[in-house]
Amino acid sequence: MEENQRIENALIEAIRRLGPSATELLMEEIKEEEATAAAIERMLASGRLLLTRKKKLALPEQTGLIYGRMQGNPRGYGFFIPADGTPDLFVPAESMHGVMNGDMVWVRKTDATSRNGSEEAEVVLIAVRAQHRIVGTYEADGEDGYVVPDDAKLYMDVLIMRGENGGAKTGEKVVANILQYPDGRRPLLGRVTEVLGAKNEKGTDILSVIRRMDLPDEFAKGLVDQARRLNKPVRRDEIARREDLRAWSIITIDGEDAKDLDDAISLTKLDCGNYLLGVHIADVSHYVLEGTPLDKEAYKRGTSVYFPDRVLPMFPKQISNGVCSLNEGEVKCTLSCIMEVAADGRILSHRLAETIIKTAHRMTYKDVNAMIAGDEAMQTRYADVWPMLQDMQTLAEALRARRVKRGSIDFDLDESKIVLDKQGKPVDVCLNERGEANRMIEDFMLAANETVASHMFEQNVPMLYRVHEQPAKEKLQALNTFLGTMGYGIKNITNVKPVTLQRVLDRAKGTKEENIISRVTLRSLQKARYCETCLGHFGLAMDCYCHFTSPIRRYPDLVVHRIVKQIIHGEMNEKRAEKWTNNLPEIARHTSAREVAAVEAERAADDLKKAEYMQGHIGAVETGIIAGVTQYGFFVQLPNTVEGLVRIASIEGDYYTYDEKNFRVVGRASKRVFRLGDQVRIKVAGVDLENANVDFLLYEGEKTPKAKGVQPASGKNGNKRKPSYRRKGVAKIKA
Repeated sequence: MEENQRIENALIEAIRRLGPSATELLMEEIKEEEATAAAIERMLASGRLLLTRKKKLALPEQTGLIYGRMQGNPRGYGFFIPADGTPDLFVPAESMHGVMNGDMVWVRKTDATSRNGSEEAEVVLIAVRAQHRIVGTYEADGEDGYVVPDDAKLYMDVLIMRGENGGAKTGEKVVANILQYPDGRRPLLGRVTEVLGAKNEKGTDILSVIRRMDLPDEFAKGLVDQARRLNKPVRRDEIARREDLRAWSIITIDGEDAKDLDDAISLTKLDCGNYLLGVHIADVSHYVLEGTPLDKEAYKRGTSVYFPDRVLPMFPKQISNGVCSLNEGEVKCTLSCIMEVAADGRILSHRLAETIIKTAHRMTYKDVNAMIAGDEAMQTRYADVWPMLQDMQTLAEALRARRVKRGSIDFDLDESKIVLDKQGKPVDVCLNERGEANRMIEDFMLAANETVASHMFEQNVPMLYRVHEQPAKEKLQALNTFLGTMGYGIKNITNVKPVTLQRVLDRAKGTKEENIISRVTLRSLQKARYCETCLGHFGLAMDCYCHFTSPIRRYPDLVVHRIVKQIIHGEMNEKRAEKWTNNLPEIARHTSAREVAAVEAERAADDLKKAEYMQGHIGAVETGIIAGVTQYGFFVQLPNTVEGLVRIASIEGDYYTYDEKNFRVVGRASKRVFRLGDQVRIKVAGVDLENANVDFLLYEGEKTPKAKGVQPASGKNGNKRKPSYRRKGVAKIKA
């Protein structure tokens, strides 16, 4: 890595000194030809270099261009997001020049400004194309056809020439590989490579999301065979090598549908009044060795992805649900973090060990919550572990209180549970309640993750941390403006600590605006990510934190296990440390990106099912909270977490303007205000299943306008798709 950096720095210096016109002299100055060529490729891909129209290498500052990512819009224009973090630029439709959503591009600022005062730019060069295939709905048009993208930000339809439709029929969901990118008069051209099924066919909607997000949904036969060969009872010599905890009373507590059980817990009350807390995690690293095909596939996926109707696991089920799952009554290999904890929640000491366990009970959150609530029948059923569970509840409360005292922020946000019937249709969308059992497991996992991270930091060895950096000052100022309008303003915004925000959330607890304040506060914070440097975790108020407790479903946890075991066995020599130091930055970047992709896919699938559910409730009147305000309307969240848009144009009796600074829209004549966090009555007006959007009307009794006066839902930006080439009358290209 240091060698790569040396060559890249030499390249930059040579180009800066010689100028773009002297590119041919570079190889004479930098002798390592192959390494230099590789460095040029890396730097072109990352935007640190660009290739001019005359095929000369240049630095961005030598051309006046800016590098970044394009965000498309259904109306054909876009927003340029600079890689250097400077403000976004508006790109008019006529200045897009064939760029598509997600493309990495070079732009040049123009002298124009948009209607809202934003600076404008024009796309000059497309550096990296983000789209290579498009998922959408096929529409036949004579001998040819079109694919209308599911992603509204891809504003152009894909032209499918005769013989390239893969047998697709009108209305079917398909995957189309891009054959030709749009450029001036040339249309976006593609070939259908997979027919996913009819739009209303069971599972087609979720499969469309999977393909659109480019998520792998099947394992190659060789990987399944390899996993099957590993799915065997633990060998005697392996049991003898490990610390034997089979006599301990160890349980798992998970959701009723969970099959990949990767964490188990135990608790013993010591004579001195302290507790011995054991967090026992499936030892996936014992079975999946670094560099094997299974390991490479898991790294590629990065994480398991959970949809309403299926799971895309990081490992084949023979591993995730089989040999590594801590199933009841089975002997399993684990990596344990065993902590002595004082009654007040202080962790006094700990040790990390390779262990063997045998789970006594596979318990569920529902059953444990019922026991805590006083269900005597359930307490009798689990009489052998009920006293331990009572101690666990006591200890969890102590750990939680201590964490909250030092400022850990508890975002107790509403989460939805989507119930599907046998045909995959949503029959209910309700709140997924977090009971005491859920919080208890969370408390124990947080304690283990912090303990492992602190242990490794003290060892001064390479490590993969979970970090959450300090929030940006600008976002904190915007947050405080919002909190001020709600009566929760912070006096000293220049010295905000986690405990400051936690006090705000505590004040809002139990109020109608609690969920909105939690959501807006969360949005103002940085996103947690993986990092090779210990930067602390702002939200949890922890100096050191990592992910250790879920190696079946998160690749970073598997990396942490491998490092921990090398420390346990005294194998972290200089050579291994150097290897980890070189590899961890890319592992952190990749796994963070895969986590973001998984979250986006899960959210997209949930939105689809929520919209489908609301289709059966058009005309229903509900009460909700304003969860977002924009220049074209405001989003209202219902108690079941479904969100819909009330368009400003649909509110009768006044002209409303958007007050961005104060998160509200205001009537020009009436001065009537709709503010973030306000409670409003709405009527469900319409649903757009293609884009998973719901339209609401403000409900005011007999004054409510008829639903037919509202445009169909068409995306959270309130805009319809720009007409495709077909609709603009551009002549089709014949083969």
